[in-house]
Amino acid sequence: MKTITDLIKNVSVPKMVKIREVFDDTHIPEADIASTVTLELSREALGGQIKPGMKIAITCGSRGIHHYAVMARAMVDFVKSKEAEPYIVAAMGSHGGATAEGQTQILADYGITEEAMGCPIKSSMETVQVGLSGVRGQPVYVDKNAAEADGILLFNRIKPHTSFRGRYESGLMKMMAIGLGKQKGAESLHHQSPAIMHELVEEYGRTILENCPILGGIAIIENAYDDTYLIQGLTAREIITEEPKLRDLSYKTIAHLLFDKCDVLVVDKIGKNISGDGMDPNISGRFVQPKYCSGGIEAEKVVILDLTDETHGNAQGVGLAEVTTRRLFDKMRLEMTYPTGVTNTFLHLMKIPMIMDNDREAIQLALCCCPEAEDADCMKMIRIPDTMHIEYIEISEGLLPIAKANPQIEVLSEPYDLPFDENGNLF
Repeated sequence: MKTITDLIKNVSVPKMVKIREVFDDTHIPEADIASTVTLELSREALGGQIKPGMKIAITCGSRGIHHYAVMARAMVDFVKSKEAEPYIVAAMGSHGGATAEGQTQILADYGITEEAMGCPIKSSMETVQVGLSGVRGQPVYVDKNAAEADGILLFNRIKPHTSFRGRYESGLMKMMAIGLGKQKGAESLHHQSPAIMHELVEEYGRTILENCPILGGIAIIENAYDDTYLIQGLTAREIITEEPKLRDLSYKTIAHLLFDKCDVLVVDKIGKNISGDGMDPNISGRFVQPKYCSGGIEAEKVVILDLTDETHGNAQGVGLAEVTTRRLFDKMRLEMTYPTGVTNTFLHLMKIPMIMDNDREAIQLALCCCPEAEDADCMKMIRIPDTMHIEYIEISEGLLPIAKANPQIEVLSEPYDLPFDENGNLF
């Protein structure tokens, strides 16, 4: 790509400054995580439904949750304390390449294995139809292993969704409608109009509540630093009434970049363990359905440098950037990426941006293609590790005045040149 290299070789990369974004760090201490889960499950209305000998399915999905394995094991141990028989089911729609093996591997990446959990882990793409959705009469599917249980305990994080807004977004209702639906159920829901996605999640979820042995679940809210802010047990009835309140709370605790806009946003890594879209648009501002969602920073150009190991080559979300690297492109596995697109219909998430040979050229290309920049000699650039970790980030000198005026931002360094190695990649 010598032609492009020559065109951008004189584009200067601005000096950067390390900063810390300061948010409310209220959280449950690590030592109290398991006991809090146990306490929530111990409510008679929730855990009292579990009787000796019952087979109890516990759902685990594909998103990275802090203390994931610790909480899952606490749920398993509680079920065992009731003299029932727990097992974990992979409830993650089409993720993991839409294969049972891929979904088992995703759980293992989080430390959720049979050895660590002390119970079976059942991963299958087989589903059964459990009913028809209320208003539209669409078939609703559930993981076969979960459907065969005497009781189902849901387990998921509550947070703003990446492609729709509604009373129920990412949480227990969505875990039922899409996660437990596996590829077939997720496809059934996603292949309807995105404009009614929020309605469909509730319709499908309520159908499952009415036709499956849902006992309730454990809902998690994380703070801006991805520490556990809240653990709350909900009965099946409380999922309907209380999850919308938890959704509202999650909007207050979620992290966000403390800048309204920039010329270039550099994201070191994306992955399905970070967000369903690879990077959380509530941070990046790049929404898969901007007609139905908004928020995050306004960046004229976005550069994505790499994939997380945990995403196993699933590069969904790379299409939301303008520029990427050959390193990311070489790691991209179509057999892992494409099934998600076929399921959710958002094919533009898989589009390949302009590919540059290294990090420096990717950044230079983005910088030189910002016609709306206020000052070409003082470009405003932000670099983040990923959208789950934005406490410590880097900003260019052009954003220093904004940073210094914000009491929520600590400036931690003097300006410095980004450290590129001899191959043009960042250390």
